[in-house]
Amino acid sequence: MPDSGEPQIRALRSLDDCRAVVSIQEEVWGRDGETVPASVLFVSAKRGGILLGALTPLAGFVWSMPGVRDDGKRTHWSHMLGVLHAYRQHRLGERLKWAQRERALEQGAELIEWTFDPLQAANAHFNLQVLGGLGASYGVDIYGALAGPLHRGTPTDRLIVEWRIDAPHVHRRYDARHSSGGSRLMGARSADILNARAAIDVVERDGWTQVAGVIPAHDERRFLLPIPPRFLEMQQQATDRALAWRLAVREVMTDAFAKGYRAVDFFLNREQGGGSYLFARDESAT
Repeated sequence: MPDSGEPQIRALRSLDDCRAVVSIQEEVWGRDGETVPASVLFVSAKRGGILLGALTPLAGFVWSMPGVRDDGKRTHWSHMLGVLHAYRQHRLGERLKWAQRERALEQGAELIEWTFDPLQAANAHFNLQVLGGLGASYGVDIYGALAGPLHRGTPTDRLIVEWRIDAPHVHRRYDARHSSGGSRLMGARSADILNARAAIDVVERDGWTQVAGVIPAHDERRFLLPIPPRFLEMQQQATDRALAWRLAVREVMTDAFAKGYRAVDFFLNREQGGGSYLFARDESAT
């Protein structure tokens, strides 16, 4: 196990390093998953890709590929972030992301983008609250049917994150985390935010938080979108309820993005699990 000191983050350049990344992929996502081969990682790292690892021997990695969007912005597409289970309490994933940001800025990139399952509360908290990413668009079943418990019973809908790596709100989050030993988070600026209207009504029934109704966004400045605790368990044990959540979140998010809203923050319920997205038309509304 690593000690509590700052971990070594290093560029991964050798073929042996890339093979170690493949081993982590297999341990984190399973051997039945779609792993990126060492040969592809090796070439990417030689030609502008960012491939970073934490600790020696390797305990985690992050990999992104450079690109240019249709709007001309230089970006990195962050395809994978993986940390071995025994090391996750040491904030390796967060440190890898901040190191990735530093390398991307050095390359002149404006953005780092990636996808995640919007019903995974811990990932939403990490991507939006800790890092300061914005939920910018929604993809419906973008990976199709995938094997494993992370995908059982529901389509692979994903929220696409824009991490505007040189934006003031990202600088504030970086400063907050690094000035407090990694413990400080940005809170809501006013009680009005936490009292905003919820776009999904919920009911507690049969041991699960269930969808009771959907209220689409109208003209309000901001609204909250709750998601349930224990969604992974729900997919495996109450698939019909998990599918109802998937379809309700899809309806709210696709409608909100079409109306000009963005997911600008996430408030994690640390006691019960789950939490709520904050959607706003004006990103300063947080």
